Amino acid sequence: MRTSVSFDIDPGGNICSGSLIAENGVISAVCGSETFFTSSLDGIEEIVIRTYVGCGTVELVPRLSPDDKSDSLEICRFSMACVEQVGEFCKVVNHYIETGEETEVSTAGFRVCPKCGRHYAKGMNTCLFCVEKSYLAKKLYSIAKPHMGALLFAGFFVILASVCSSLVPVLNARIVDNYLYNEAMTPDARIKGVIITACALAGVQILSKIFDMISKRRANKVSGDLSNDLRVMVYDKIQRLSASSISQKTSGDLMKRVTRDTEKVKNFITEQGMYALEKLLMFVVILVILLRISPLLTFIVLAPIPFVTFAIYKFWSTVKVRYQRQWRCESRESSILHDIVKGIRVVKTFGSEDREIAKFSAASKKLADVCVSNEHMWAVAFPLLGFFMGIGEFFVLYFGGRMVINSTISIGELLEFNLFLAYIYQPLRWMSSLPQRLGDLSASLVKIFEIIDEKDDVEDAASPKPAKLDGDIVISSLSFGYKAYEPVLHDINLTVKQGEMIGLVGHSGAGKSTLINLIMRLYDADSGSITIGGTDIRDMEQQKFREQIGVVFQENFLFTGSVYDNIAYARPEAQPSEIVAAAKAANAHEFIMALPDGYNTIVGEDGHNLSGGERQRISIARAVLRNPAILILDEATSALDPETEEQIQQALARLVKGRTTFAIAHRLSTLRNANRLVVIEKGRIAETGSHRELIESGGIYSRLVNTQLETSKLTNDETAPVA
Repeated sequence: MRTSVSFDIDPGGNICSGSLIAENGVISAVCGSETFFTSSLDGIEEIVIRTYVGCGTVELVPRLSPDDKSDSLEICRFSMACVEQVGEFCKVVNHYIETGEETEVSTAGFRVCPKCGRHYAKGMNTCLFCVEKSYLAKKLYSIAKPHMGALLFAGFFVILASVCSSLVPVLNARIVDNYLYNEAMTPDARIKGVIITACALAGVQILSKIFDMISKRRANKVSGDLSNDLRVMVYDKIQRLSASSISQKTSGDLMKRVTRDTEKVKNFITEQGMYALEKLLMFVVILVILLRISPLLTFIVLAPIPFVTFAIYKFWSTVKVRYQRQWRCESRESSILHDIVKGIRVVKTFGSEDREIAKFSAASKKLADVCVSNEHMWAVAFPLLGFFMGIGEFFVLYFGGRMVINSTISIGELLEFNLFLAYIYQPLRWMSSLPQRLGDLSASLVKIFEIIDEKDDVEDAASPKPAKLDGDIVISSLSFGYKAYEPVLHDINLTVKQGEMIGLVGHSGAGKSTLINLIMRLYDADSGSITIGGTDIRDMEQQKFREQIGVVFQENFLFTGSVYDNIAYARPEAQPSEIVAAAKAANAHEFIMALPDGYNTIVGEDGHNLSGGERQRISIARAVLRNPAILILDEATSALDPETEEQIQQALARLVKGRTTFAIAHRLSTLRNANRLVVIEKGRIAETGSHRELIESGGIYSRLVNTQLETSKLTNDETAPVA
């Protein structure tokens, strides 16, 4: 199998377009038609990256004998633009060195666009420069389509308002030609005509304002509905994203996509899209009127437009870069703010307020600088574009004046033409400002559609089977890695009887939590299967499947709300008596009743006004209320005082009774009630058996127990009173 990635610095230190290739146990570096490095991987310990300032090297480390002092072999150099793909290449090669298995480089983790080579914005896997504009337009139309009728209704009244306003130049011209400079009419008739025309002017102005009011009221209604639909659409998809997708994005980034980005799209549709048809129609209608008055003057007015349009087109690439930078700064500021607010207790504990203020101030200042820079650019660009677009107006005064003197047109017609110039320049200036609005819009659209269109890593089967978790769990030849060449679990085989409690033991990073994640189907295995009662969990509907699983974590999240609401979260339709029964089973009822408002006490954000043991017991009560078929306990009694731990152990003993349970614990005393212990070491099942059997075997588990006993003894000796 041939594996290849790019590097960009040749042996002479010059920029190049090179290829780093691994094939059939041989690695080579090619630049153009020249292969300047090649070596077999036999006798190689590993391939490594060494990074320096702005660049790095790829080196082979030979497998040395104790007396061998050979240096590493430099394969090639690269700039930091290539560091991610070169890093992935090295992982593939190291996997081959360890196992002899050839795999392909995964591009999922690359932060560089394969088309243009630009780095993706943080938290994104889509290039703002290479995304198809027609795709964005179609998706935007599909979002606005349900509201299109209301938008057209509002747009119709905008057009009526514009038509009324456009009658003002016509009526002004009639006053000048028909009454002010009409010597054939009597003074009384002329005065009467002026009064009638003035009343008509007032009438059309009033109608224009009425139509404008109707359109804005309707637009505000559409704006609210559209904004709600957008937010719900993005939030719904975020809720359904896989655990791996969520982990690649920051909370601030996701919050920004739900709020600020959807707001920008809504504003564009209601503030720009509604007026697009009106601006186009007005431009065409006014253009026809101007051509009727004077084709020559109309040509003079329109002559600069092609040049301005070309300038705007060239300006577009700069606009996109600027708004991508602004979006990144906004996302960074939101993420810092979210982290600081979320971890305020840690900040205060370490006395880091000044440091966090400085961090947020720096991010906010950078965002402000970018926004100011963008606005400065538009402050210069708009007047220049407006000046060159309206430069024809100066020539109209000269040539139009000559035409009046030569009696080619009347004074009223020249006045009408000049008044109509404002109406034709208005849509032109509106169109000249579109790059700014489109640049901001496209950045937000890409972020929104990337979320909406993201393919789920864990999908339901086409015809899912009923999720019945009432049988034995059989794990067969299960292997999994977050990337193919980074396996976390290897060939796991385990059968768990219904109602059995399994304790998962092992060092940190051994793969215990990964196995639990696979059982809950937060990820799908690369190979092998997990069946419950003979049915593969991949054939079950995810939501129904997880509704029958209860989880108690070490750090359990409590929602802002009452104690009652947090317990009822597991089953909102539960009766009060069931809530109380679940709390009693979790040994939580006594302390809940001692709270100021009992079950109605507001726990605050993350339940920080409760102790760790109290939060844990509320979480256990939530699991009891769920009445799950499968129970997951992940360090459920870690870092608790002995008395609280005993209360929680009693609650857990009631909870696990009759349920298939998987328990992870580093404090091995927590697993004393387990039917079997499964020791996982480096992603493999190393030992299985009861506590006594594993102690007697003298293996990994026995060493873990002895280590804990020694640690406990040292702790007791240190805390013992001095005689």
